[in-house]
Parts: sequence; C-alpha cells; structure tokens
Amino acid sequence: MTRWLHAVFLLGGLLFSSWGLAAEGNPLAISAITLSTDAQGQQEYSVSLQILLIMTALGFIPAFVMLMTSFTRIIIVFSILRQALGLQQTPSNQILLGLAMFLTIFVMAPVFERINDEALQPYMSEQISAQEALNRAEVPIKAFMLAQTRETDLELFIRIAKRTDIESAEATPLTILIPAFVTSELKTAFQIGFMIFIPFLIVDVVVASILMSMGMMMLSPLIISLPFKIMLFVLVDGWTLIIGTLANSFGTL
Repeated sequence: MTRWLHAVFLLGGLLFSSWGLAAEGNPLAISAITLSTDAQGQQEYSVSLQILLIMTALGFIPAFVMLMTSFTRIIIVFSILRQALGLQQTPSNQILLGLAMFLTIFVMAPVFERINDEALQPYMSEQISAQEALNRAEVPIKAFMLAQTRETDLELFIRIAKRTDIESAEATPLTILIPAFVTSELKTAFQIGFMIFIPFLIVDVVVASILMSMGMMMLSPLIISLPFKIMLFVLVDGWTLIIGTLANSFGTL
C-alpha cells in the first residue's frame, strides 16, 4: 500500500510535466529555486522547487484518481446499481466511495507496481533524475489509459486539438489522452449500467402490471417491487457478479 501511495504521488507530477508548468531556460532569481545542468546535459531543478511541485501536485490527487484511473467507471456503475434497486441512501455514499477506491487500487495495482519498479525506486536511489522518473512513470499509466480508450474518442480530441504531428497512439500527450479516456469511460460505464438496469426494470413492470390488474392503482409499485429486487439481487450473488465484471472489464497491460 505504501509503495502504491508513493507511486500515486509521483504520478501527480505528470500533470506538470505534460502541461509544461516547470519553466525552462535561465535560472530563477530566487537562489532557493534554481535550474542546473549536470555533466550528462540533463536539467535538474533544485530540491526546494521539487518539493514545491510535489506539494502542489498533492492537490491534483483527487483529479488524478477520478480522471486517470478506473475510479470513474466503477463509481458510476455503483451509483446506477443503487438507483436500479430503488435504494436512495443504501449503501451510503461513503460506502460506495470506499468500495470504489479500494477496487480501483486492486485494478491499478499492476500499473502502480510497474511505476514503483521502473520510476520511483530508481529515483529514490538517485539513479535517475526527477524528469526521467516522470517520463518513466508516464509510460505505464498511458498504456493503461490507451487500453480503455476508444479510437474514435482519441481521434476526436486529436482533431479538435488540430494536432497532425502525432504519429501513434503511444505518442499522444496527456492533455489529449485524458479527456479521450474519460469520455470512453463514461460511455462504458453507462453501457454496463444499462445492462444492470434491465432486470430490475422488468421486475418493476411486472409488479406494476399485477397491481393494475388487481385494481390497486393507489399503491406505489416501488413499495412492492423493492423487496423482490433486493431478493433477486441477493439470490444471484449480485455484488460478486458486478464487482467481478467491473474488475475484468479493464484491459490488461
């Protein structure tokens, strides 16, 4: 868990690396924030500036979790499931968020392990620079995102950005890949949610038809159908099926 958290913190720097927030060129006037060049010609920022960037990147961790991992698809499916069951507050938002978070860690574990082995550990051992660590960390996370992103969505944002210099999907910058990935995740989540909603909708229709035929039009069908939907969900071991399907729905590296 600790190694994964370290890897997540390192990934926060990807946003700054891809958007070019770190200035290049002449050193800054403040002595504590300097840019130096080593013997190999690589540029290295001072420790003070690296700490500043890391602390600032921590504020982007929620956005990173929502937009660059499997969290979006999982939490949307859970929300649709609760709506399909007709339960407004059960399970609570805290339970759904916690379950989605730990399922996200489970799904993203191979990615975090690869980042830890290829980027974080060499950087902590001072074998590579911070910029090289960010470049290495970017590879597995982009590979995961590309595996879930539809080509049509990726082409859409490339066309909107008017980029004609992107030769392959792997060369796509994060500023284009992230919105394409989120768009694909939203579509996939709603497709899964639609398949989940159908059996519960059938139960509602059947119950409503029976009540209508019995002349009990003043009785809400939801009151009668709710226990039947819960019983159906429990009998088919619904949580295991949904969580297992979600975990298997993500492409592997």
